[in-house]
Amino acid sequence: MSEILIRNAARVVTMDAGRTEVEGGDVLIRGGVIAAVGQGLATRGTVVEAQGCVVTPGLVNTHHHLYQTLTRAVPGGQDALLFGWLKTLYPIWARFGPEEMRVSALTGLAELALSGCTMTSDHLYLYPNGARLDDTIDAAREIGLRFHPTRGAMSIGTSAGGLPPDSLVEAEPAILKDMERVVDAFHDSAEGAMVRVGLAPCSPFSVSRDLMREAALLARDKGVMLHTHLAENDEDIAYSLAQFGCRPGQYAEDLGWTGADVWHAHCVKLDGSEIDLFARTGTGVAHCPCSNCRLGSGIAPVRAMRDAGVKVALGVDGSASNDAGNLIAEARTAMLLQRVARGADAMSAREALEIATLGGARVLGRSDCGALEPGKRADIAVWDLSGIEAAGAWDPVAALVLCGPTRVRDLFVEGRQVVRDQRLTTIDLDHAVAAQNALVRRLMQ
Repeated sequence: MSEILIRNAARVVTMDAGRTEVEGGDVLIRGGVIAAVGQGLATRGTVVEAQGCVVTPGLVNTHHHLYQTLTRAVPGGQDALLFGWLKTLYPIWARFGPEEMRVSALTGLAELALSGCTMTSDHLYLYPNGARLDDTIDAAREIGLRFHPTRGAMSIGTSAGGLPPDSLVEAEPAILKDMERVVDAFHDSAEGAMVRVGLAPCSPFSVSRDLMREAALLARDKGVMLHTHLAENDEDIAYSLAQFGCRPGQYAEDLGWTGADVWHAHCVKLDGSEIDLFARTGTGVAHCPCSNCRLGSGIAPVRAMRDAGVKVALGVDGSASNDAGNLIAEARTAMLLQRVARGADAMSAREALEIATLGGARVLGRSDCGALEPGKRADIAVWDLSGIEAAGAWDPVAALVLCGPTRVRDLFVEGRQVVRDQRLTTIDLDHAVAAQNALVRRLMQ
């Protein structure tokens, strides 16, 4: 069985139960699994020298819309709140097809990999012109990241009081049928799985109560997870109160959308009772700090959530509202926002890194990932702190979040090297970027 030894790192950050950090540490990979962590390890296999580097578990992204990498910095949506931003972009997204979905996913996944991400979810909730979830799964297999795609949906268009145009909504029986198809075709429940599928009706303002309820029943029948947007901004809360007569947390609970198999994106406006509900039920949260800043949604109560015992992870969100897909930068922003809201001691750099790694694995239900300890999957990021970003840093682990770098040197997923010396090993990135830009020019015309 092949072995890889990452040797003599300045610091190995394990994220084990004791949050152990090993100075001058080594990590031994055998057959896609971590075999040992310590000092002075040996191998007859491949050796990766890591002097001057911090080695961490791979980062985990729990909320993305990969198709949006084709719509960064779109005029008309740059300075809008959530609902206005959506109304600007819906007509553009309606012109997408399978090629746009696949190429945008390839680009977005490449960007995540270069920022240290080894596992990501994706929330795809529109399927124009023959596009399918399969298009993004193909892209993830080519890049080599561990992938949690979710079959999203919108079923209530403007003519029925919803936000999306009628051209982008689907009939609910067809949605449920395709949800069942993709789970049967792609979901892998085994330890070490590279693809796990979730079900993800888009939001309370774009699907019916019936679809939310039926999707929850289907997910539990199939043993897969549930995901949606919730309590993202004040408009979201107002819509829930006006349409459902309750706050988003109660709406979710009434429809079966709480539990350890559920995670919600954003949750910027959760109140104390909703935080307690999520803690009590084991419901997870994907915190998207940069997107929340960009859309003016507010600062999510992450400190209060974590203190209450809510599982919190990070998400970059779509590149139409971020506009980047850099997960280590997201960790820094999460830390800074909590300090703005609660004071300089509200969140440490190490806690932000924990949320970005172990926190993400827990929210996605992956007990086999998120830490560097024997038996866990070999999803590993190697960060070179010898450059200008961290020059002068006294604490290399804190420096990774406080200073940088924001680009990983080496990245391993299931023991396979996906990034080497800051370059992807699995695809021709220049070709992917050229294809992306050609599609953008076509959309603009």
